[in-house]
Amino acid sequence: MSGFYASRLNRPGAVLAPMAGYSDAPMRQLAAEQGALWTVSEMISARGLMEHDGPDLTLGRPYPGESARVVQLFGAIPEYLAAAVQRTEEWFAPAAIDLNMGCPVPKVHGKGGACLLQTPEVAYSLIRAMKSATTLDVSAKIRLGWDENRAVEVAQGLEAAGAAMITVHGRTSKQRYTGEADWDAIAQVAAAVNIPVIGSGDITTLDAARQRQSSGVAAVMIGRGAVGNPWLFAALASGSDEYPSAQVRARTALRHAELQAEFYGEDRYGVRSVKPLRKVLPKYLPDHPELRDELVKVDTAQDVARVLAPLLDG
Repeated sequence: MSGFYASRLNRPGAVLAPMAGYSDAPMRQLAAEQGALWTVSEMISARGLMEHDGPDLTLGRPYPGESARVVQLFGAIPEYLAAAVQRTEEWFAPAAIDLNMGCPVPKVHGKGGACLLQTPEVAYSLIRAMKSATTLDVSAKIRLGWDENRAVEVAQGLEAAGAAMITVHGRTSKQRYTGEADWDAIAQVAAAVNIPVIGSGDITTLDAARQRQSSGVAAVMIGRGAVGNPWLFAALASGSDEYPSAQVRARTALRHAELQAEFYGEDRYGVRSVKPLRKVLPKYLPDHPELRDELVKVDTAQDVARVLAPLLDG
């Protein structure tokens, strides 16, 4: 096997998951710097991409020098997916392109996402259409099924359609994010296809990540566990157990805020706002709960620097 995914899977490590409202360019940059095998953009509507006027769409826009970034698309019409792949390649220069077949959010229902698991033959046609539009690797991220486990069947169909890699989240769409991810089911998929399978679900700690790496998958994908903790990728790549000091974590939290301000620029009020990071910044410093009340009120990177000053200067 050749291609982007094969080139990245010849080393230990983990992948940053696509997460709406989280895996934007600043977070991807921090994960990449810590050794993530690759990062995945927030999902982008194929139809929305085709209706957009120019390459300034922040969901897909790379940070300066970004590489090893996979752009994830969702949709349910082959012609739109093929056209969106071409536009994605032209505007965003991705390393590979992924089809979202796992999002259970109701507003996506009927437009792609996990509902494709009810009609997998449509998903296969989408993969074929996407591949016809690019020479890049095309992959898919799935759940176990819509309301029952059909993951092996779907994965084999995606492989036959030309998918270069499959990520499997170990829940059905009906489960949403309740219960526990079924890693035995993920392992069954990995054993049933000849392309790499990435495992996803409930990896929130280093111990959990290492345990799941031994389940037959080519790598693991980390979502919520990497929020405020990009060092997970470095630990999995190096085998180290070292957790950074509070000062290092505070400096990284501030850098995240500075990257946020730089990437998004001024809002309509002329402010380089970091408000979207209010939910993220406290996760860098779980052992300093006294800072939380102030961190969830910050407006600018300067505010972040002020709140974190006791640790930054320590």
